[in-house]
Amino acid sequence: MSRLTGSSELANSRRFRLALVLVILAVLWWFLLGALERQASKVERQSVGLVLSQLRAALVVKGAEIMLDRDARLENYVGINPVGLVQQNWNSYEGVCKGDGPARGKWCFRSRLNVRDHAAETGRLLYRPEHRIQIGQRVAEPGATLGWMVTTQFSDRNGDGRQDESERTTGLMLEPVTEN
Repeated sequence: MSRLTGSSELANSRRFRLALVLVILAVLWWFLLGALERQASKVERQSVGLVLSQLRAALVVKGAEIMLDRDARLENYVGINPVGLVQQNWNSYEGVCKGDGPARGKWCFRSRLNVRDHAAETGRLLYRPEHRIQIGQRVAEPGATLGWMVTTQFSDRNGDGRQDESERTTGLMLEPVTEN
């Protein structure tokens, strides 16, 4: 009988070791998935930041070109699609938005009729993140829509944040907007 008890104890010992290894592997897997999620979020945030930096640089150049052209006005470029200014094709850019906006991890441009003058169209560049990311002061959850719009920069002499008649426009910029 002692022989049966010894083999039973050996089997129980093996089951315990197997269970212990499985628990350790599950904990390590959980930490690994968390680290992968953080890295994916970091990569996405850097990717969005790179796209925004390229677009802002293109707007600086376009603003300078407009200011050199005596017949052109910066105000006429408010709401344009800034992606057209960059000579690069991003796989994540879908073009004109369809439906409720871009797919996760994608960009699109939503055109709108301008309320001020009914002939011109303005638009917003939209991005829908795949992961929770922070861009500037904005935190976006997965699937939320972030938006930016081309606006004019001006020298705010009185510091009120609004452009007055005496304050001239100095260029184009990409400004974060909320998407309704």
